[in-house]
Amino acid sequence: MATHKAVQIGSAGGPLELAEVETLPPARDEVRLTVRACGVCGTDRHFAHGGFPDMQWPLTLGHEIAGTIAELGEGVEEFAVGDRVAVGWFGGCCFHCDPCRKGAFIHCASGKVPSWQYPGGYAESVTVPANALARIPSELSDVEAAPMGCAGVTTYNALRHTRALPGDRVAILGVGGLGHLGVQFARAMGFETVAIARGTGKAEDARKLGAHHYIDSTSGDVSEALRALGGAAVVLATAGNSAAMADTVGGLLPQGELVTIGVTPEPLPISPVQLITPGLSIIGHPSGTAKDVEETMHFAVLSGVRAWIEELPLSQAAEGYAAMEQGRAHYRTVLTV
Repeated sequence: MATHKAVQIGSAGGPLELAEVETLPPARDEVRLTVRACGVCGTDRHFAHGGFPDMQWPLTLGHEIAGTIAELGEGVEEFAVGDRVAVGWFGGCCFHCDPCRKGAFIHCASGKVPSWQYPGGYAESVTVPANALARIPSELSDVEAAPMGCAGVTTYNALRHTRALPGDRVAILGVGGLGHLGVQFARAMGFETVAIARGTGKAEDARKLGAHHYIDSTSGDVSEALRALGGAAVVLATAGNSAAMADTVGGLLPQGELVTIGVTPEPLPISPVQLITPGLSIIGHPSGTAKDVEETMHFAVLSGVRAWIEELPLSQAAEGYAAMEQGRAHYRTVLTV
């Protein structure tokens, strides 16, 4: 029996520990990857604490995976051993359920997420459905590609599905793992880009990332600050803070959109009267399919957008995870294998 190293959590809230685990051969329509890099995402925290239904323990985290195909399962014809591929939050779909039959693969009733429905990428090897694979362009390294599978596709795909046009004012709430990519993508898509964060500590980084304006949310009314700039067509809310999201609504232009991608269970403190007269929309946006991940990486190559990354070896996964959980992390920590 072949084995490989993986970082596992034995039970909810438990420590991350390096272990030898069985290497699963690919079944029909699956491939086995040699993992080269895996991003540490804020959502990993929810998994580690048992925050999703029907979780399997021990758990291997990681849904921002980049690697090389090592083995093909039966029926896989469109990929070859040695191909460089990424797997993100979208970890496969069934093609048979009603959402899939409508072409809404991201909403598959049997959808799979690495680390939830199968072991994730904090490992030397991972076996995944072939329909989860996104081809990595030659211009991107594995480390650069990994965060595009979740943080990248979530921000890029959300922005390109809004009604905002080049030249419109778009605000990014939060300048963290998601937000620092959101600012870059907004600038690259031709939007007048506003970064909103707590304090002045992120102001200089926001400018380097491409923001035309910076709003310190602790120094006054955020909606008022947005209105002073002329109002925003879109607020992309990457910070997982419901009150902070609600604080931007008064700064939206008529028919403006608040797009929520920052994960939090707290209710949004927004009243219908705030929405009705200006005709505002509040939208929840999931990440994107494997094809969306490919298109995100392609746009990153065209535009020069890259995650700001700190690399750590797989053996230091616990350290990288702790830095993310405690808010000490660089914009994106990527584990290298």
